[in-house]
Amino acid sequence: MALMRFTIRSYQSALTAQSVLTAAALIAALALPSTLGARERLPGPIQADVVRVRDGDTLEVKARIWLGQVISTKVRLAGVDTPELRGRCHREQRMAEAARDFVKRKLNDPRVTLHDVRYGQYAGRVLARVITVRGEDLGAALIAAGLARPYRGRRRGSWCEQAQRR
Repeated sequence: MALMRFTIRSYQSALTAQSVLTAAALIAALALPSTLGARERLPGPIQADVVRVRDGDTLEVKARIWLGQVISTKVRLAGVDTPELRGRCHREQRMAEAARDFVKRKLNDPRVTLHDVRYGQYAGRVLARVITVRGEDLGAALIAAGLARPYRGRRRGSWCEQAQRR
């Protein structure tokens, strides 16, 4: 009987150890997209519909990724920086509203294609070039209109300081 209790306890300990290892493997697998997959890119085109324009450089879209597979995600326009709606000065806030309204006008047809899609710096958001149904690069259009500036991943400058210099 003592041998049977020892065997059952050993079996339970083995199951517990296996459960811990399985849980650790699962956690590691879930962490992959944010570590190894962070360098992964999808060249596109990926068809999407804009659901909401959050600000001048961030959209919410529903993208069709496979037959019957549609995902909702936030997309930040790659390579551009627009003023923030909650900016530090009144002029930055006005410029941010103008950038957002410009994007809304450009997207009177909500269909877009996403190109060069990759993980963004912040969870739940991807970076991509966004092309309108008319073939216009949304980021380039913002820069050409003076409502955005090129962004290459470094520290972003203040829109308020730029306004004071003029």
